Amino acid sequence: MDMQDRDGLTEREFLERYQPGDYERPSVATDMVIFTVTDADEDNYRKLPEKELRMLLIRRGGHPFLGKWALPGGFVRPDETTEQAAARELREETGVDNVYLEQLYTFSDIGRDPRTWVMSCSYMALINSKDVQVKAGDDAAEAAWFKVSFRLLRELKELDEDGYIKKLEYELKLSSEHEELTAVVERTMTVKQSLTSAAYTIVSNDGLAFDHAKIIAYAIERLRGKVNYTDIALHLMPKLFTLTELQQVYEVILDRELLKAAFRRKVADLVKETDHYTENAGHRPSRLYRRNLEVYG
Repeated sequence: MDMQDRDGLTEREFLERYQPGDYERPSVATDMVIFTVTDADEDNYRKLPEKELRMLLIRRGGHPFLGKWALPGGFVRPDETTEQAAARELREETGVDNVYLEQLYTFSDIGRDPRTWVMSCSYMALINSKDVQVKAGDDAAEAAWFKVSFRLLRELKELDEDGYIKKLEYELKLSSEHEELTAVVERTMTVKQSLTSAAYTIVSNDGLAFDHAKIIAYAIERLRGKVNYTDIALHLMPKLFTLTELQQVYEVILDRELLKAAFRRKVADLVKETDHYTENAGHRPSRLYRRNLEVYG
């Protein structure tokens, strides 16, 4: 016998009468923070090029925020999950597939989109820049890679009886060949006896659409955190690489120099040496390594 609810309805009867329009529903979008690492311009071929952390932005070709730069993304279709929508957007914007893709956070602040109630399920993707073919989507005027800088400006800690509140203010700079975008984002960490939480607030913003400065800050913090205890940085590397190149990628993500010996101990289990060496590099050949798939695979 089918169970009945307090109104005497079976589940089938309840679903037949259910009116989804009785409840206001949000639109759901995916926004993509797509990171890559590129070589900086270097005139001296004998010197190993410096690395730069970059992310993909699109200039909006329509309202709202016409002409502003935004993260690649779009609305989730009725026949796909948010992850499938993110993978589709990534493929449409860059031409790459089957790369590292991780859900970041669901941003649902009231008024984050002036059109209507829109929740964003954001994702982070890591790709090798040599595999990318960037093209602007239907609603974009152009697409471009921006060099990323995210540095701490000031820190404030307030103590109380139950714990503390720490406020960290960061300056976000995104630079392309022709333009620089800036924002200041504050991260508030609340630590109590029974509560630990973090919230991001945009203090100032020049050039970025929606609340995308907040999403970018969240992604950079996630990337930096996971670099310290996973092999996530290996997803930014080509199939074969030198340990010096890998160290450069770690340093550009963390925005600090690392001691060579300590770094090599840290990544020893994450990589496997090969029988290949660099060629035509203008200096002594270096052994090439590859990702050790057995560690986190």
